[in-house]
Amino acid sequence: MNKKNVSRRDFIKKTALGLFAAGAANGSAFADPQPQAESQSPRIKEYRTLGRTGFKVSDLGTGDFDDVGPFKALLDGGVNYIDTSEDYGQHGRKIGESIQGRDRSSLFITSKLRADSSLRSVGKEGITKEGFIRRALRVMEALQVDYLDCLMLSNPETTETLKCEGYHEATRQLEKEGKIRFTGVSHHGSQWVLAEPKEPMETILLNAAEDGRFDVMLLAYNFLKEDQSERVLEVCARKKIGTTLMKTNPIRSYNLLKEWLARARTSRGKELTEEDRKNLARAEKKVEKSQEFVKKYNLKSDQEIRDAALQFCLSNPNVNTVCLTVLNYQQAQDYLRLSGSCLDERGSSLLAAYKNDCGSLYCRHACGLCESSCPSQVPVNTIMRYDHYFVSQGREKQAMTQYAALRSGAEICRSCPGYCESACPYGLPVRALLSVAHQTLSFG
Repeated sequence: MNKKNVSRRDFIKKTALGLFAAGAANGSAFADPQPQAESQSPRIKEYRTLGRTGFKVSDLGTGDFDDVGPFKALLDGGVNYIDTSEDYGQHGRKIGESIQGRDRSSLFITSKLRADSSLRSVGKEGITKEGFIRRALRVMEALQVDYLDCLMLSNPETTETLKCEGYHEATRQLEKEGKIRFTGVSHHGSQWVLAEPKEPMETILLNAAEDGRFDVMLLAYNFLKEDQSERVLEVCARKKIGTTLMKTNPIRSYNLLKEWLARARTSRGKELTEEDRKNLARAEKKVEKSQEFVKKYNLKSDQEIRDAALQFCLSNPNVNTVCLTVLNYQQAQDYLRLSGSCLDERGSSLLAAYKNDCGSLYCRHACGLCESSCPSQVPVNTIMRYDHYFVSQGREKQAMTQYAALRSGAEICRSCPGYCESACPYGLPVRALLSVAHQTLSFG
């Protein structure tokens, strides 16, 4: 592919978001090993080297889906990076069935194992060498494969978890036996497995990079969540650690929030305290600003802004592949059409305006900066992640089930004076967002 070399500093001058230029990556890293002829069906146009693994992965990856049909369509379109997990269950078996008859050597298949013994599904036996080996082999059996390209430590709660000897002993043996080729770590924010999570994603992943034993990282990153993730991506590039992304789409419809605010103001009537009124007015002002953005850019749907959000990630030379959740055939086709593309001037303007007008309504994935200020230990970022699954990804059942399993929800947030809001560096109306999330995610 012919791309004009543009420095990051020069490109920053041209955009309000400080976006990466398409040409910042060299040609060899983004070369398609098998050039495709033009056809009616969209296909992957770009393959990138996954760090020191040396494997050429499609710039778009997948693994999470509701319908196996669109998943197969992505594979037919050239997607070769497949993200899985031991938590996928029957989902993993469907992936295994879908890859039968395909060239196994052309696919890069990862899976993830938790290392938190406090989880019922893991337990103390599960984090021994034998436990990890048993769990890894169970994943391979479900996927119907003889080996995994990468086995990842899933969402470690602390830096100490990265050192789990059972995991590292198991991966050494599995590598020696040819059952796995590389090791990695994934993170998208605390799962609140521990009573009080103390380390953010950035700290854990930077420590993982320094550890030196992890070849690939899967992390949360998008145009509204640049700061912490950006530092991780830059370190990974220097150390030749492969990088894959999730949570790349922070776009959501704010109709639910708008409707809830209206109901909250009218239904509670005289119950509203002065603090309630201030909180509602603050949230309403931010929602109104988001509506002005939609009118200004004459957006008929959120597709254009969602496309720009994905292209923002694809334009970063430190990103090797972006993992996508695909719900239907149309999404599969739309995503494939974006392969090999970069953010243009219109997209840059859209993202800059969205960040300015709507950014204060998005709870940053893997942030958690406000949680230590909450006296009730409400897992703010986790709840908002489940809300994102429901509203932005259409994974309603999963989101509601995971919310119901939390030790504490957001039902107490309406009567709270708002410690979280005082601690939020992004100016979010956190209490209103949490209250809406509770209403959305609660059974009954």
